[in-house]
Amino acid sequence: MNPWAVDAGCAPRCAAHPVPRVPAVRALGRCAALARTLAGGLAEGERIGDPVHLRARARGVLDALGIRLETGPEPLSLPNPHGAGTLVVANHISWLDVIALLAVEPVTPLAKREVGGWPVVGTLARRMGTRFIDREGFRQLPEVVAELSEVLRSGQSVTVFPQATTWCTPTGGRFRRAVFQAAIDAGAPVRPVTVDYRQEGLPTAVAAFLGDEGFATSLRRVAAARGLTVRVAVHPPLRGTDRRELAAEARASVCGTRLPVHA
Repeated sequence: MNPWAVDAGCAPRCAAHPVPRVPAVRALGRCAALARTLAGGLAEGERIGDPVHLRARARGVLDALGIRLETGPEPLSLPNPHGAGTLVVANHISWLDVIALLAVEPVTPLAKREVGGWPVVGTLARRMGTRFIDREGFRQLPEVVAELSEVLRSGQSVTVFPQATTWCTPTGGRFRRAVFQAAIDAGAPVRPVTVDYRQEGLPTAVAAFLGDEGFATSLRRVAAARGLTVRVAVHPPLRGTDRRELAAEARASVCGTRLPVHA
């Protein structure tokens, strides 16, 4: 079985508005504000890769769409006496996930190769140093793990989504184990993070990017969302020498579940 093969995920019908939408004119205004923010990011050129610029631009994207960010004081990356970076692992709900994480702390994202071809977004992703992987390339897996390990070993932290595809809730999908081997090889800590969305305090899947829907469809739904909040919860770091156990522990932290007790 291909370790990069993904589950089917959730269908677009899962993404519904639990509260009334904002007026159409307001939603259009948000899209216009987003376009201006992205254009500003393109105008920055290679400077967008600077952590200060990148964090500000990510927060600007959330502000443009009327999305509130909630997070605690804990940083995503951790100081490491061995010099290695941190492998930040999070659940995957939306294209907004990486924006929210960058708004907390600019950490190099690992994304599917298709993202690099998206208009505007792909250009910005490349300029900010995103690492791309081919999920269908089984033969490339050892190379991807080795490259990721080298990035971590150099002291650079990386954000990955081990579920590989998007789900409407943080608990959907299993965690692929391959990326955890990179942390083990580099002697890097693993930082589990939960990304969750609320609308006026209610659980919502309105931000989810599901099935085969296009980016424009998802954007229209997000722009029309009333009282949308993205919450980033940072959990205690993990270390280990077994990627299967690390993946299970990370998923338990992210999903708020306990691991089974073994005798």
